[in-house]
Order: sequence, then structure tokens, then C-alpha cells
Amino acid sequence: MLRCAVSHSHRRTRRRWNLNLQQHRYWLPSERRWVTLTLTAKALKTVDRKGIEKVVAELRARGVKR
Repeated sequence: MLRCAVSHSHRRTRRRWNLNLQQHRYWLPSERRWVTLTLTAKALKTVDRKGIEKVVAELRARGVKR
């Protein structure tokens, strides 16, 4: 079931779920260059846990260009 906000006059509006997107620059030692990624807050934590090298390798294995 979809969630709707219901006003006093009972007009229903759909709730919009916005992502918490952050832009972050990482230094990639293997390529000796900076990489800018647009990630969600949860993805930032994943990069911190796994490491940038491993995350970039996984992205390239999936065929992500940017």
C-alpha cells in the first residue's frame, strides 16, 4: 500500500522518498588520481568499510562507467 499524506480537507498527496545523495572525492592510489563519486549515505559507509579500491573494482566489473 502506498503512503499518502492526508490534509484537513482530505486531499491526498503521495509522499516522495528522496535519497540522501552526497558527492565525495576519493584518492585512488592504484591510478594515482582523484575519483568523484555520487553516493548515498549508506554507500559512503560501505566504501569506508570495504575500501575504495575494492569498491571501484566491483563497479568496473559490473560495467559502471561513471
